[in-house]
Amino acid sequence: MSRTRTAVFAALALVAGVSGPAVAVTPSAQAAISAIPCTVDYKIQNDWGAGFTAAVTVTNNSAAKSSWSVKWSYAGNQQVTSYWNTKLTQSGTVVTANNETYNGTLATGGSVSFGFNGSYSGANAIPTAFTLDGVTCNVDDGSSGGGGGGGGGGGTRVDNPYAGAKVYVNPEWSAKAAAEPGGTRVSNQPTGVWLDRIAAINGTSTSMGLRAHLDAALAQKGSGEEVVQLVVYDLPGRDCAALASNGELGPTEIDKYKTQFIDPIAAILSDSKYASLRIVTTIEIDSLPNLVTNTGSRATATANCNTMLANGNYVKGVGYALAKLGAIPNVYNYLDAGHHGWLGWDDNFAPAATLFKQAATSEGATVDDVQGFITNTANYSALKENNFTINDTVNGTSVRLSKWVDYNRYVDELSFAQAFRTQLVSVGFNSGIGMLIDTSRNGWGGSARPAGPGPTTSVDAYVDGGRYDRRIHVGNWCNQAGAGLGERPQASPAAGIDAYVWMKPPGESDGSSSAIPNDEGKGFDQMCDPTYTGNARNGNNMSGALPNAPLSGHWFSAQFQQLMANAYPPL
Repeated sequence: MSRTRTAVFAALALVAGVSGPAVAVTPSAQAAISAIPCTVDYKIQNDWGAGFTAAVTVTNNSAAKSSWSVKWSYAGNQQVTSYWNTKLTQSGTVVTANNETYNGTLATGGSVSFGFNGSYSGANAIPTAFTLDGVTCNVDDGSSGGGGGGGGGGGTRVDNPYAGAKVYVNPEWSAKAAAEPGGTRVSNQPTGVWLDRIAAINGTSTSMGLRAHLDAALAQKGSGEEVVQLVVYDLPGRDCAALASNGELGPTEIDKYKTQFIDPIAAILSDSKYASLRIVTTIEIDSLPNLVTNTGSRATATANCNTMLANGNYVKGVGYALAKLGAIPNVYNYLDAGHHGWLGWDDNFAPAATLFKQAATSEGATVDDVQGFITNTANYSALKENNFTINDTVNGTSVRLSKWVDYNRYVDELSFAQAFRTQLVSVGFNSGIGMLIDTSRNGWGGSARPAGPGPTTSVDAYVDGGRYDRRIHVGNWCNQAGAGLGERPQASPAAGIDAYVWMKPPGESDGSSSAIPNDEGKGFDQMCDPTYTGNARNGNNMSGALPNAPLSGHWFSAQFQQLMANAYPPL
């Protein structure tokens, strides 16, 4: 804290100490505050000798503003190389940071934060003078620290953000779970916070916004480490093969996605107040895998997916999100990687890894912006099938030839995630990447869970009699009958796996059983209708969906009760 501001607050503390906590501010103290038109807090968050990351917070103590411009000069040869939450230019040693379209409003007493990366040689001294709209500001040199306490959040990323950390329990989900009969058995479990439309960033009259969740996470954090799990999910033409999870943005609205969705999220996450949190982001589920499997001349292709492949906006959007969020030192990006029943076949496996690399090196992103990948998000694939392996044969017939496996190379999510990690490293992702597996709904316990292998009368009898996953077809994804809660969230459960997580909050619907008018951009998908007889993507089988389901993301009590009843490990 600067010497001037320290003096003002010391004077106020002295008055309070004499007259009690309810005393009014003295005129002289008020004048001292008013004499400081603005304050700038400039912090170097990371410095590696030839470059650095800096965060700047500007507090306006004068009249409210509808736009702003901050200027400073460097004494050395620092050069800004990238920036976020501002429009930044540099001429010689002089740097000018102007507001973006979404953060120009600056109230009296309000603050705005932005950040940037820079290069230098020699010294990297903090600038000594700043102006806000031409008026000289008081300078906070960052010596007082910041954030919510605890180590590791504001500087160099750790290898596995989940290791040694608590994980944020969403109070909104927890309250719904606890209100269900028997729900208190799991209501203390951490789940993902879904940012699935622009309105979710600031919240609504009935739901918390992003800042509210981060503030709640700081309150839960205490003196240790805390992970907050966010699902970033609002691409243009979102989820081109499933109408139930279509989004609010049309296929061509990539600029709106950048400026009204990703940029505001980045602005909040880069606030130094949250620097002590480990923020895990799941980036755009069910997007890039669709470009591999549901395009071109395949029987599974859709017109919407062909459109998104042609216009490139999935790749551009994912790249932009990775670049903007990856520039924030305490954010850990995990890119969605489908699941074994989607990408496990030979003609999908390697092409998917190559496409992910393309997205991760577009729009200014690099592979360093990807800390890992997540599989099985909001899906039901069994974590580990113990009663058969991909190498088994029955009467000379390989398990791969069974109707359930259908030539796939993988029979469960753990083996797929570990193998896909190796493939991702082979195409250029960092060798230290970790995998997450969503186990929120893949337990498949209860009375229908097989106790051992199936009969060896045929390969289908062997597989169907022994498999834990009781879906009619591995392509069924909506509100599946018979599913149960899976492994509880835990860090470092297996080689190459950073954590098992409940990224999809159990009890939240995958989609409505019939058409429901709504203003959330969510359509009706027949895969959520229990009477639907299927399509090419599920082998023309019944959907296996539960009846009477609400819109995706809305609370589905019957599903939650089923998940608890069929939990494995049991509750």
